[in-house]
Amino acid sequence: MTKIYIYCLFDGHGIFYGVYSSLKAIHRDALKLANKGPVEVTTNIGGVEQRPTMKLLWNTFKGVCDVQVEYRNGAHIAKIIKTKLQE
Repeated sequence: MTKIYIYCLFDGHGIFYGVYSSLKAIHRDALKLANKGPVEVTTNIGGVEQRPTMKLLWNTFKGVCDVQVEYRNGAHIAKIIKTKLQE
């Protein structure tokens, strides 16, 4: 049985932007989507606001499934959801 993980990108209004298999690509597009305000983009993981990096995203998704990460910049939000394809 093959494990296939996918990452889905949504904006703050729930509009679907795409399905990705690459963390690097979805991180890039989530930053573009959220980076429309005057302040720096942050992510809130475990109640702690941090600067979003590839390493942080990788460690957040490592070993877990059905997890959501939000990139925020004021009112602009990008949501990444990791899920698994079922056979």
